[in-house]
Amino acid sequence: MSFALTIIIAYALGSISPSIIMGKLAGIDIKKEGSGNAGATNTLRVLGKKAAIITLLADISKGAIAVFLAESFYGDMHSYIACIFVILGHIFPIWYNFRGGKGVAVSFGALLAVNPLIAFSSLLVVIGFVLIFRMVSLGSIMAAVSAPIFSYFFEPDFVPYVIFPAILIIYMHRSNISRIINGQENKLW
Repeated sequence: MSFALTIIIAYALGSISPSIIMGKLAGIDIKKEGSGNAGATNTLRVLGKKAAIITLLADISKGAIAVFLAESFYGDMHSYIACIFVILGHIFPIWYNFRGGKGVAVSFGALLAVNPLIAFSSLLVVIGFVLIFRMVSLGSIMAAVSAPIFSYFFEPDFVPYVIFPAILIIYMHRSNISRIINGQENKLW
């Protein structure tokens, strides 16, 4: 019963999309604008800095809250399960026809609650790749690749639980990967 409750709460929290909500408040469907992604980067392009910051902070918060609640009530194993399901909820939200974001910010929040060393190490990877290549997508992909490695060093029991979300995030960036290979990916500046 406790695992079912963890899964339901984490998935429901993940399914809340601040990007879609703010788009509706602005009278647009964020899934039909810009890249069509319900995440902070597309929100920045379509709705501006303020909306992007709100989206980013809300996505990070829901990841952290889901994992924190599971940890507080049930312990480590439940927090690991919550990490997976809050990300699944974000990517495949029940409230929005299973079309959400790519899971990067919510993953950072979830990792932050599981182990801040994993989260901040992954964040450094994002920042490094963005500064060098000016592509948020490449930074996000490389952070997903590196998260299981950081988990191995900082929280070995978590490794099996971080691999699936990492693969899923890379998969969600498949169109970005194609554009990167073809030299067509959007750059920040």
